[in-house]
Amino acid sequence: MLKPLLQGIAFMATATTLQAAPIDLIIDTDPGADDVVALFLAMASPEDLNIRAITTVAGNVRLDKTSRNARLAREWAGREDIPVYAGAGRPLVRAPIYAAEVHGEEGLTGVQVHEPKAPLAQGNAVQYLVDTLGTAKPHSITLAMLGPQTNLALALIQRPDIVKGIKQVVVMGGAHFNGGNITPAAEFNLYADPHAAEVVLASGVPLTYLPLDVTHKLLTSDARLKQLAAVNNQASKRVVDILNAYITHDMDLYGMPGGPVHDASVIAYLLKPELFSGRRIHVSIDSREGPTFGQTIADWYGVLKQPANVLWVEQGDAQGLFDLLSARLARLE
Repeated sequence: MLKPLLQGIAFMATATTLQAAPIDLIIDTDPGADDVVALFLAMASPEDLNIRAITTVAGNVRLDKTSRNARLAREWAGREDIPVYAGAGRPLVRAPIYAAEVHGEEGLTGVQVHEPKAPLAQGNAVQYLVDTLGTAKPHSITLAMLGPQTNLALALIQRPDIVKGIKQVVVMGGAHFNGGNITPAAEFNLYADPHAAEVVLASGVPLTYLPLDVTHKLLTSDARLKQLAAVNNQASKRVVDILNAYITHDMDLYGMPGGPVHDASVIAYLLKPELFSGRRIHVSIDSREGPTFGQTIADWYGVLKQPANVLWVEQGDAQGLFDLLSARLARLE
């Protein structure tokens, strides 16, 4: 009996060794309706994502509201173990802009908001990034950037050497084939702080962008919303209520058959990269005042002969995203 038992233990040890370790992750976000969906997806996936912290930034709404909404999402998901740090209340250079017409005055459409029970973590998000990335093992921490990139840019300006702690930065932002959603040329997150995006690009960190080119292909539908509702718990009810209110803006504006869930695509990419495809290209940001301010100049065909600095994701499996979201929401209450 001992030999089969030892063989079984050896097999289990090998399987455990082969199983990928969770991604060490910091989520930088400006909740935001789609941010909350992304946070639910991430917080329901502890075997895949070791969320070190959530850092908040002004973007969709003011910093006090994004910080409250991040704590609300944490409370709703039962993940008060994750610290939430408040960060930058305005962009590096430009005047702040918000998207209350899309996300509602409180930043969360379709649900009632309240002051969460658990407070913010002590300290500032920028200093948290400096301290954490500066002392991390080399190339060990992934950052999911769901809003303007101001916090990371400020941390890089303060301590450029923190790049050594970063494994990759995955950004929801930019647009090329799709066109913009805040101007004809620019996507909101990049338009809100293009100078911050330039700092992150110039740092040389490994970058992946999930732009409107892909998020506008990952749309809700009546069937997909019913699929989420069929999970039939509080988390899925909140997601459906949020999305039903949130998606009407884009459906009305663009005449699309459903609405995008932009930020959830970043978390889905980290969980199941096989759902997505793209190519490495050279990207720059237009930070000059004018009609193309905030535009991502994506050299898809390589005509500039510049080194590739971004993995630009252009295709995604919409049903795969909603299947993943449904399965993970079922883990929450």
